[in-house]
Amino acid sequence: MENVAKPWPALWSLVIGFFMILIDSTIVSVANPVIMEGLGADINSVIWVTSAYLLAYAVPLLITGRLGDRFGPKKLYLLGLVVFTLASLWCGLAGNVETLIAARVLQGLGAAIMTPQTMAVITRIFPPDRRGAAMSIWGATAGMATLVGPILGGVLVDGLGWEWIFFINVPIGIAGFLLALRNVPTLSTHPHRFDLPGVVLSAVGLFLLVFGIQEGETYNWGIIAGPVSVWGLIIAGLVVLTGFVVWQRFNKGEPLLPLGLFRDRNFSLANLGITMVGFTVTSFGLPLIFYYQMVRGLTPTQSALLMVPMALISGGLAPVVGKIVDRVNPKYLAAGGLVLMAVALSWNALLMQPGTPILLFLLPSAVLGFANAGIWAPLSTTATRNLPPRQAGAGSGVYNTTRQFGAVLGSAAIAVLIQARLAAELPAGGPGGPAGEGMALGGTLPEALHSGFSTAMSQSILLPAAVVLVGAAVALFFAKPQPVRGWGAGAPASAKVDAGLDSAG
Repeated sequence: MENVAKPWPALWSLVIGFFMILIDSTIVSVANPVIMEGLGADINSVIWVTSAYLLAYAVPLLITGRLGDRFGPKKLYLLGLVVFTLASLWCGLAGNVETLIAARVLQGLGAAIMTPQTMAVITRIFPPDRRGAAMSIWGATAGMATLVGPILGGVLVDGLGWEWIFFINVPIGIAGFLLALRNVPTLSTHPHRFDLPGVVLSAVGLFLLVFGIQEGETYNWGIIAGPVSVWGLIIAGLVVLTGFVVWQRFNKGEPLLPLGLFRDRNFSLANLGITMVGFTVTSFGLPLIFYYQMVRGLTPTQSALLMVPMALISGGLAPVVGKIVDRVNPKYLAAGGLVLMAVALSWNALLMQPGTPILLFLLPSAVLGFANAGIWAPLSTTATRNLPPRQAGAGSGVYNTTRQFGAVLGSAAIAVLIQARLAAELPAGGPGGPAGEGMALGGTLPEALHSGFSTAMSQSILLPAAVVLVGAAVALFFAKPQPVRGWGAGAPASAKVDAGLDSAG
């Protein structure tokens, strides 16, 4: 372990930036109609305001994680935070949608530089058998950000205007920079050779795959331009990524992605589990919010407020779960949390009828809070427990890449399913029906369509429920954590040199 006198101030300093960048994954969706009006943009351009950010965020994570190992996670985190904060200012000042999209790309790149460093620092300054509490805070931050984003977005857009969903990042970014500069230790770096072919193959492969999946619904899973099709991009991405893995296997130097990480059973299973969690957390809100707004007539802010019990319970229980996860086999907590999430989503599906008292939805929201608290810390602790310090950045990059990839899959899959169920449940000419295929969803539906629309949304939310249930089955195969040896004070001298702490900078 890197002997850091005060690891908790370092953690809280990192959490500020991590929370901010994850909020920006969801906050813009609430502001889309206002941005369209304010910038005179069409729907496809505004969709790209979010898509560009997510694409620029997801693709470089493997590379930026490795850069943290090479140049130090503190330096990379501060660099990413500066890029993100300046890009946020540029977003708020954008006078047209093209400028806003460009600024969002830069913002996503800043987020990609920061994210792996947060998890890598936690992995290196907290010993494996006392990492649960720290990872619970990190995980709860990820879970709560997906909920706070729409709430905060609604309040800012209604009160101050869409620009302020970006301007608010500037003072937070400055405060986060000063706190991280003071509290985050300068950890040792490791002399890695940079795998340039691996960088190119991973970036191109991930870009093609993520772009194809993310934009598939926009192009009706058909032709994008000329001979280029959605499925052509997805297949090309898979081929390039296969080439990347083969290159990593036979690279005689130092690979970008050490495949030996996957020999650890728990690392591999935790990555599979977090992919399913990313899928579920991203996808379940869409049918639920559509139901709240289009059937029940709630505003975006009112809709988001129905998720407050989840945020409060999840945040309140995070420290408690963190203490428990270091004392029990984390597979039971993870599996239990994932099953609870499936139960809560299925409960929502049962309630999604036109006449259900709206306050009843607070109950499954509360269950989601208990579920959320039991998922993030056990998964992240299990993934990082056996990572050596010199590979903390690489492991964190992989873990965050799989989480983001799951989110992209979930976003694409739920959009396709919603369209399919609307076409099946609504009469021709309704949203999603044969005559209204591709129609933008917005406003409150005529009462005659409430029943069919509610049924379609209810059926759609069962997909993330089923996926997270598979995640619970995966968690049951976690191996029991072994006692920690050779870490920290008890480490041999050679290990201490390798994991030593550079003088604070």
